Amino acid sequence: MNFANILKQAQQVQKRLQDAQKDLAATEITAESGNGAVKVVCDGNGKFKSIKIGKQAINPEHPDLVEDECVEMIEDLISSAMKQATEDAKKKMEDKMKGIVPPGVNIPGLF
Repeated sequence: MNFANILKQAQQVQKRLQDAQKDLAATEITAESGNGAVKVVCDGNGKFKSIKIGKQAINPEHPDLVEDECVEMIEDLISSAMKQATEDAKKKMEDKMKGIVPPGVNIPGLF
């Protein structure tokens, strides 16, 4: 193998990695608990997207007494906290990696 072939293969691998990352970002994964009382959606990269909470999760004995606005407020509060935690974790990882990866080196998916 010559250098040109190695470089070409490296570029092909980088392209496939980028395509895989795009596919994962466009994929939605839903998980449920409590027989559907709580549903969480993430993308294929594990990034939090949304949460839905059923009234039965708040008041299992009398879900009909739970107001829609209360459910929406709780969903918004949890979503906001999850998104902030995700962003903070991403920033912390990037800061830590900057001290390890030499300047100018770009590793797809790492930053």
